[in-house]
Amino acid sequence: MAVQAVCFDLDGTLVDSEGDCADGIERALAHIGRDLRPSERDFVVGHGAGEILAMLRRNGGVAWSEREFEDAVFSARKALLSERGVTILPGAREIVRDLAGRFPLALVTGSTRSEAELMLQALELAPCFAVTLCAGEYPRGKPAPDAYLQAADALRVAPTQCIAIEDSTPGIAAARTAGMSVVAVRAGNRYGQDQSAAHHLLDTLLELPALLAELSRAAVS
Repeated sequence: MAVQAVCFDLDGTLVDSEGDCADGIERALAHIGRDLRPSERDFVVGHGAGEILAMLRRNGGVAWSEREFEDAVFSARKALLSERGVTILPGAREIVRDLAGRFPLALVTGSTRSEAELMLQALELAPCFAVTLCAGEYPRGKPAPDAYLQAADALRVAPTQCIAIEDSTPGIAAARTAGMSVVAVRAGNRYGQDQSAAHHLLDTLLELPALLAELSRAAVS
């Protein structure tokens, strides 16, 4: 394929934050006397804020509005960031900065905009993304393809000319359904998400430029 644009997931792809996402929700729920159950923690990985809140409501004990949920989780995530810092996955900064000089980039995340901006500030990568799509800014979250289709449209590139970089099973499904070629990265997959549906599997983002060069050569041969 001739790659014309690159779409990046955030949590588990650029930053090792899937655990922090769940910990933030757990800490927020503790303020209303509600535990985060193990099955609910598993669901958090790869899903967006809207889908997570809907799941919690179905399971009971959560009467928050979307805004209340987002505010509570953001406050908890901000506190966790202050306590723990951010773990940037191998190659995230240098690869995103390098690719931004060669392709239009989109960030496609299930985090809320306030959470995403918090992470992008820590990463110092916000200027690299021509498009940033966050939870609540597209109709349905991953594994639905909406966010990736919307990103391709905003970048003015056909989905089939985009490559998506993901770590989670729902994210891989979303990008594939959108028609994108999908690269799964093992480095941030600490919870053992099934990555077998990805078209390409890399250990770290540091391997991505070589893959893109290979795809480019194949497209012109």
